[in-house]
Amino acid sequence: MRNFHFAGRSTVHAQNAMVATSHPQAALVAIEVMREGGTAADAAVAACALLGVIEPQSTGIGGDCFALIQPRGEGKITAYNGSGRAPMAATAEWYLERKIHSVPLTSAHAVSIPGAIDAWDLILRDHGKFGFDRLLQPAIKAAEEGYVVAPRIAFDWKNGFEKLKNGTNTERYLLPHGKPAVAGDVIRQPELGKTLRAIAQKGRDAFYSGEIAADMVDTLRGIGGLHTLEDFAAHSTEATSPIGTMYKGYDVWQCPPNGPGITMLVMLNILSRFDLTKFKPLSIERFHLEAEAARIAYMMREQYIADPQHAHVDVAGILSKEFADEHIKNIRMDRLLELPNVAPPMNPSTVYITVVDKDRNVCSFINSIAHSFGSAIVSNKTGVLLQNRAGGFRIQPGHPNCIAPGKRPLHTIIPALATRNGRAVMPYGVMGGQYQPVGQTHVLTNMLDYGCDIQEAIDMPRGLHYEGVYQLEDSVPAEIVEGLKKIGHKTTSVVAPLGGGQGIWIDWEKGTLTGGSDPRKDGCALGY
Repeated sequence: MRNFHFAGRSTVHAQNAMVATSHPQAALVAIEVMREGGTAADAAVAACALLGVIEPQSTGIGGDCFALIQPRGEGKITAYNGSGRAPMAATAEWYLERKIHSVPLTSAHAVSIPGAIDAWDLILRDHGKFGFDRLLQPAIKAAEEGYVVAPRIAFDWKNGFEKLKNGTNTERYLLPHGKPAVAGDVIRQPELGKTLRAIAQKGRDAFYSGEIAADMVDTLRGIGGLHTLEDFAAHSTEATSPIGTMYKGYDVWQCPPNGPGITMLVMLNILSRFDLTKFKPLSIERFHLEAEAARIAYMMREQYIADPQHAHVDVAGILSKEFADEHIKNIRMDRLLELPNVAPPMNPSTVYITVVDKDRNVCSFINSIAHSFGSAIVSNKTGVLLQNRAGGFRIQPGHPNCIAPGKRPLHTIIPALATRNGRAVMPYGVMGGQYQPVGQTHVLTNMLDYGCDIQEAIDMPRGLHYEGVYQLEDSVPAEIVEGLKKIGHKTTSVVAPLGGGQGIWIDWEKGTLTGGSDPRKDGCALGY
């Protein structure tokens, strides 16, 4: 059913279980876990742990994790917020006294406490059959015995060369032979393997206390960080209810703030008032409306979204019909809205994993170290590459997202889940920093408005209106680019691919699963 003029890969079909990840080895590990009787949650953790070794620019145990899980694909959905917090000594005043007005992205101050391992632990306790002792083995093997570098990962490694050359311990750990890894290279990370082995044997406490935590704290304090062993020991994951909105008869669910999923829901609320089917999927009008919805939603996010444990976030008000109405009335098809300029501080890198097992347990799972190669700080002895998620804070007293002791920063990573009449129909996500809310909206509207299958929806050309410029992939036709310019858009061509998506469509009547995986990454969908 290839409706459009660009070639894409086929959808993947199965009856029992399905996974889609950004790397074939991770997808294979997830399938192996489920064939052994593991759940969707088990498969996601095993795949993610492996990706933290073989896709080091995007994810790792030094990062954060969010997930949406629906047992048996119906009933209660739980949102897991595994985002790390700022050290207890991190006050805005401390930074301002030292004339630091924004968080330097490759400094110790950009490192929030890594939340992933604790999140995995809680998710497995709630929804898993296996423990770290079994699920971390593929990651341990890859770290200790070596893995082969894939092409997209090599592309990011080359782009990150200067950053890695100037990082803390990164030259030693991540620049074998003093240069970026290239596709086909075999990389070993024995120190990281040893750390994973300790977590496999002793559980999450091995990471948040004892030698591993002490080494992370020593590394960070040695370069000016405010972190303490108590900050690591105090870390915990929040399990909560998702937030959602309806689009074309489907409920779309996201993790609540400090996650930014509300941004995507606002975009859907705006686009739901327009009949997108009046316009072609590749048209000036469709790209213009998507950009306007994004500009409104991102402006809202930068003004209002923060850690609700530290700031009031009016989720109900932001998702109300009135909020959408206020902005929709000003949208014009022949010019851009006049909106204040927002400059979000983050544009990170991520891995997204979607899994459905034979019992139809559904797991929408995302893990990230923020920017590509995170903070470019590797803990001295453990091989743990630390995230720079605290770069998402502002140092601006009075702003909801101002840094504060124990506070979680405004995030960028968002797992999504679409349901119909309470039943899961599509756990999916689109990686790629600031692109994620737009990417999720683009894929969903490709399916629900334009009748694409999951793979076509992921393949279709993309654009991101970001910081006043419409970044468009080369596959966006020239006449659309010209048309967007005529109505006032500043455009630029994107060299790197915009994001990377994964999704699984559940057909309850046929009892089948259909998977799609983004050709912008190295990965695939696999099922059995």
